[in-house]
Amino acid sequence: MPQSSVDSLYKDNQPWLFNWLVKKLGCQHRAEDLTHDTFVRLLQTQHKQTEFSIEQPKAYLITVANGLVVDYFRKKSLEQAYQQALNDIPELTQLSEETLYLLKETLEQLDRLIDRLPKRVKSVFLYSQLDGLTYADIAEKLGISLRTVKRDMQQAYIHCLTLSWFEDSE
Repeated sequence: MPQSSVDSLYKDNQPWLFNWLVKKLGCQHRAEDLTHDTFVRLLQTQHKQTEFSIEQPKAYLITVANGLVVDYFRKKSLEQAYQQALNDIPELTQLSEETLYLLKETLEQLDRLIDRLPKRVKSVFLYSQLDGLTYADIAEKLGISLRTVKRDMQQAYIHCLTLSWFEDSE
């Protein structure tokens, strides 16, 4: 897709996508961010592929934007769980600023590790670790076999362990 096509796609669809995201999120600022991120993803995808065309622009943009919305809510859920865990610590054992910083850095590193997983593997891992679903529940929810869930979880664990080991050794 030539640059002029991306420009035209942006001009033709940006207001519509922004309004769709405002309705979905109820926040203009977040909708602005995710509208921008959607078109950045489009440019990244176009850059990686030699032949790139979009048959149905609105359907494509909704798919990309919806994935970003899901990522946003998962990250928000992780932050809320982190904040709740901090709030649950008794006052006598409140953590130092340094420890809080290290915890936040660790969570951000984990988020980056998880973000590198293939989409289905990432979903399986997050349903298990963040939402607490059983493997059987995940299989049913995603319409995949229990064996696939187990294989995806194994892949996620290996991925996180391997990447965290390499990052620590750098």
